[in-house]
Amino acid sequence: MSALLVLAGVALCMASGLPSLATRRASAATTVIIVAGGLTGLIGAVLGLTGGPTELSLPWHIPGGAVAIRIDALSAFFAAPVFLLAAAGGLYADRYWPAARTRAGYVRAFFGIMTGALALLMCAANTILFLAAWEIVAVSSFFLIATEHEQAVSRSAAWIYVAASHVATLALFAIVALLHAVTHNWAFVPLPHGTGALPIGHALLGLAFVAFGIKAGLMPFHIWLPGAHAAAPSHVSAVMSGVAIKMGVYGLVRVLSLFDAVPSAFGTTLLLAGIASSILGVAFALAQHDLKRLLAYHSIENIGIIVTGLGIGVLAQAHGQPFLALLGYAGALLHVWNHGLFKALLFLSAGAAIHGAHTREIDRMGGLARRMPWTAAAFLIGAVAITGLPPLNGFVSEWLLYVAGFTSITRTPHGGPVLLLVLVVPALALTGALALACFVKAFGAVFLGTPRSAAAADAHEVPFAMRVAMVPLILGCAAIGLVPALFAPLLSSAVHAAAPRLMTTVTLTALLQPIQMPALIVMAAGIAAVLILLAATRRAAPALTWDCGYAAPTARMQYTASSAARGLVGFFAWAMPPVIHAPQPFPLFPSAAAFESHVPDTVLDRVLLPVLRRARWVLSFARYFQHGRMQIYLVYLGVTLVVLLAWSAQ
Repeated sequence: MSALLVLAGVALCMASGLPSLATRRASAATTVIIVAGGLTGLIGAVLGLTGGPTELSLPWHIPGGAVAIRIDALSAFFAAPVFLLAAAGGLYADRYWPAARTRAGYVRAFFGIMTGALALLMCAANTILFLAAWEIVAVSSFFLIATEHEQAVSRSAAWIYVAASHVATLALFAIVALLHAVTHNWAFVPLPHGTGALPIGHALLGLAFVAFGIKAGLMPFHIWLPGAHAAAPSHVSAVMSGVAIKMGVYGLVRVLSLFDAVPSAFGTTLLLAGIASSILGVAFALAQHDLKRLLAYHSIENIGIIVTGLGIGVLAQAHGQPFLALLGYAGALLHVWNHGLFKALLFLSAGAAIHGAHTREIDRMGGLARRMPWTAAAFLIGAVAITGLPPLNGFVSEWLLYVAGFTSITRTPHGGPVLLLVLVVPALALTGALALACFVKAFGAVFLGTPRSAAAADAHEVPFAMRVAMVPLILGCAAIGLVPALFAPLLSSAVHAAAPRLMTTVTLTALLQPIQMPALIVMAAGIAAVLILLAATRRAAPALTWDCGYAAPTARMQYTASSAARGLVGFFAWAMPPVIHAPQPFPLFPSAAAFESHVPDTVLDRVLLPVLRRARWVLSFARYFQHGRMQIYLVYLGVTLVVLLAWSAQ
């Protein structure tokens, strides 16, 4: 039953854009269909989590292919947030990208195709179907990123995305071929005993790290992510960040689950890559002036946290520490849900702020909390969750990883790579502190103070449908944070599907139960503090704050996105040196001056693009050999043939 509901949800989502393509008047029908598809698939995924595995197979004439759907705990765990965000995003788009707007039918059609293919990928039992769904997601995402293709930045982001996706797809082709070579099967079936220690096992793991690392946006494979998430419409960014990059996480977990034992070295690689991504991702986010690029770099940070958890699980399991492995896998998988909820909430609320202020530049916003109180509250809830503060959901998954880090100090044997687990606690602490600083900057510059532009001064709250779309995400953040033990059985099923050979007597319910009461107390104290503050605000007489001697303070005297984070960005200048255009020393009577600073992406802008430009320059000399004359090409072939014959004769 669950497989049939999931397949029905996939079909409804993928077909939801057809009415809008036919006529602009059918936008309401598109919204109804995608919401219905999201809810149908969500019900099927929940049934798959609470019941046993179910399968559904339909014939497909592609060699080796079959429309084979398997709903087990792992696929249902990853598919559930896809359907939830498909429904929320479809409802949000009804007013965010209305039928009267340019390319509305185009956006709705590709949005439905992308979300349906995402869910299909999570549930595919056949590797050919998995590969086909992977490519459908990539192509539909490309068109969505290029929605505003009249802008050069959107075109550039779309082409970088498709180039990175094709590299990942090539690696995925190799993974599928190697899996078939070992198992002689096109389905995801367990690998023979000891495969992880063989060269073919090492090749599988290495290719999985590249293919799924690119799709997840793990550093240094993240080059496509910031531009793509910033260029896409906000509801598309919410789905891409919340669940589309989880394709990489799901693929990695699914491949790892096929091994009977994963080498310790691969766990070390995951751990170190995850720590680097989490710290550097939030550091790059601190330096951003574009609100959506700031959120995009936080996706890299949170993927780093997830991969850190997987690294803990693999490393601990390889060294016979089942309790630590349970904490690592559980923290990673729960953070998949948590990140999907709070990051989608942040992108939707950021999209609402952009809708009101008509700009993505943080320094041209300001003062939106008075004009858009609902949007400000939603963004604040998402910010509290993403920084890992109690009592919201981000705290719970990071708490499991903190426990793993602290426990490793006393439970791990002396010596060996497992001692690297002691890095988890300081890495998480640094990441959380930087994330808190970043969102203090972002929330303060966007929603507090006074407006920095005329559009921000005229902003107003977004339509009702856009606000309603954020409600289930807010409720999800609160529910997992306040009653995490309620979700422990679902999480436990997913963990044992991801690591079927993991044996431990400790239950996740016992681990999560103790933090429920403190979370409820913190929530009650927070609500009381807000009510007291609101009551005091209503009684206070309006007046200017202390103005440092300025009789008429202006918006230009406020902190900007650059100045608020200048010290912390400077601390990471060794990894991301800023580019500063500052005015020269002023004369006695200075004229107008300007200041600008930005931080280029180190991997893309400082390494990859310069190398590609140099390679293009070198390859340009090929024009001296390409004359368009058939006689010359025949001479080339003859010379090559003679050289090959001479070489083979030796």
